[in-house]
Amino acid sequence: MTASARAVELAVAAARAAADRKADEIIALDVSEQLVLTDVFVIASGTNERQVAAIVDAVEEALHKLGAKPLRREGKGEGRWVLIDFGDVVVHVQHTEDRVYYALERLWKDCPVIELPADVVAGADAE
Repeated sequence: MTASARAVELAVAAARAAADRKADEIIALDVSEQLVLTDVFVIASGTNERQVAAIVDAVEEALHKLGAKPLRREGKGEGRWVLIDFGDVVVHVQHTEDRVYYALERLWKDCPVIELPADVVAGADAE
């Protein structure tokens, strides 16, 4: 089983919203084979707590426009690692230092990477 089309749609929207807020190293992983509770992890980094919060707000707004509401949100007060659970998609926005330390990509390295549109990847890499 692979991620549903809806989960991929939401993941791309979340990634695009993160890129619009200059998030770094945006990646989407299809975790549907490993987890029963969700299909996709979207992981993005911010360089400081304010940027992490801005990315989180942008992601929530973008997914709200698509009819997705967060089931739960954790970590927003600290601004270091915010997890937003939309059911089929879980978005992790981490401070750059925390991302290196926790290395979620390494933990989920056996999961396929979902290809993100060129504008998302280019937007995240642009300074």
